[in-house]
Amino acid sequence: MSALTTTPDGFLLHGAPLRIISGALHYFRVHPDHWPDRLRKARLMGLNTVETYIPWNLHQPEPGTLVLDGLLDLPRFLRLAATEGLHVLLRPGPYICAEWDGGGLPHWLTADPGIRPRSSDPRFTDAVDRYLDLLLPPLLPHMAASGGPVIAVQVENEYGAYGDDTAYLKHLEAALRTRGVEELLFTCDQADPEHLAKGSLPGVLATGTFGSRIDRSLARLREHQPQGPLMCSEFWIGWFDHWGGPHHGRDAADAAADLDRLLSAGASVNIYMFHGGTNFGFTNGANHHHTYAPTVTSYDYDAPLTEHGDPGPKYHAFREVIARHAPVPDEPVPAPARKLPPVTVELTHRRPLLASVPAKAVPAPVDPLSADALGRRAGYVLYRTTLPTEGPGLLHFTGGVGDRAQLFVDGAPVGVLERERQEETLPVRVPRAGAELHVLVENMGRVNYGPRIGTPKGLLGPVTFDGTPLHGWDCHPLTLDAPPPLPFAPDLAPRSAEPAFHHGTFEVGTPADTFLSLPGWTKGQAWINGFHLGRYWNRGPQRTLYVPAPVLRPGTNDLVLLELHGTTATRAHLTDTPDLGPAPH
Repeated sequence: MSALTTTPDGFLLHGAPLRIISGALHYFRVHPDHWPDRLRKARLMGLNTVETYIPWNLHQPEPGTLVLDGLLDLPRFLRLAATEGLHVLLRPGPYICAEWDGGGLPHWLTADPGIRPRSSDPRFTDAVDRYLDLLLPPLLPHMAASGGPVIAVQVENEYGAYGDDTAYLKHLEAALRTRGVEELLFTCDQADPEHLAKGSLPGVLATGTFGSRIDRSLARLREHQPQGPLMCSEFWIGWFDHWGGPHHGRDAADAAADLDRLLSAGASVNIYMFHGGTNFGFTNGANHHHTYAPTVTSYDYDAPLTEHGDPGPKYHAFREVIARHAPVPDEPVPAPARKLPPVTVELTHRRPLLASVPAKAVPAPVDPLSADALGRRAGYVLYRTTLPTEGPGLLHFTGGVGDRAQLFVDGAPVGVLERERQEETLPVRVPRAGAELHVLVENMGRVNYGPRIGTPKGLLGPVTFDGTPLHGWDCHPLTLDAPPPLPFAPDLAPRSAEPAFHHGTFEVGTPADTFLSLPGWTKGQAWINGFHLGRYWNRGPQRTLYVPAPVLRPGTNDLVLLELHGTTATRAHLTDTPDLGPAPH
């Protein structure tokens, strides 16, 4: 029996009235050593609940597997939430959006061009069922029915904006129930009559997602659902950023006023986000409406708790609002965490990328294979073939590239093609017949919203040079979850424009949070002590990468950069101040 039940206008938990005052906190975007700190700060702001998605693609990187350790140790996160006295809303999808790579759907599933994701296509629902068979048993002890913190579980995610396959939603509902989930189930959709109608299920609580027009949004939710709790399951109080776009924010007083309107109306709320965190490694998603737009590494979201876990203006403003409607702990607001004193890192060694690629390749006798055909969720693919004739000509990539290709002829850079700019053709001059063509293709993040989920990566079709097909490709998948092992050679040569790994060391006394600043560097990846901080790009708006204190160690620390373009810089900087772009107006 569900511990959380509904009345005509609210919730009861074990028979006692409960107003859910929740905040989104994605465990997979926060270093595990910081989970206790972030959960404590949620409670101290006045939250009684935290919400998290569950990213299927990371928990099940291959069919039949389940990863539940490190950053993905969800049972530990749930235990810590319970220890802090917080309830939990679980949102297992299977689709989560979340500006997350592929919306959380596994690449090995969406790579099948015939599959219909987020539908009652049995190829999709069978894969969901096999995943839930593995995922749910370790989570059931943490459900409220078993004395745990999880009081409600979401079915799908904003499905009304995508489809109208009610049989699919009913399948998910049954899949959760038959595997032992007794808790209250809910759906969430934008507060639009059509979305609510298509995304809801009889007997399942419908909730809304919106960030403004509170009265109108609640009225639409009530029109759709005449009885039951009113709940905003995503109260948008900030936004995310794309590379090359503006840095987003929302005025704290404006967001706090709308939060007050929600709570004054008697509604429950989940603040999206309470703490955004970071798209570490290769986990950011992308949008593709008119053009492809990848999301930056930071997921700060202008949230009450900043990316690095310090209370921001919204934290104080929201705490004051919540205190008007519910008890807030009589404890001081947490102070900002200590930051590492500024450090300059000399990058003294380098290793060219093209020379680091193993000789063994996946052969493609005719056309190059996509990254999906090579079984790669993320990272890079290096393609190699030869050009038949010398002289000027046009390289044409049928279908374009996914998502950004750097081209080299006999090791010399000759240009870049970007999916974002819908580029497929590049003029080049070939120095000799038989010259080597290398194409380094970067996956910038899989689309997380809309009909383009599952769009492939890598080279996406045949390649020609002045109309002549180029065949006989060597395909090298470069996962690069970790930097290559040493040796790096001393960097004595003049800087070149070739992609290369750069290595340096720096000393730390007592580890503390810091921010990696890379003036003079162009684009690439960064690792500290093997921990993948994520992508940097001087296109902005983000100009620093967050380095969590637990990544550092007392004594000597390692920094590795994969710089994809030329740089005259020989240094990196660890600073005590983040820079996510110009302050939003």
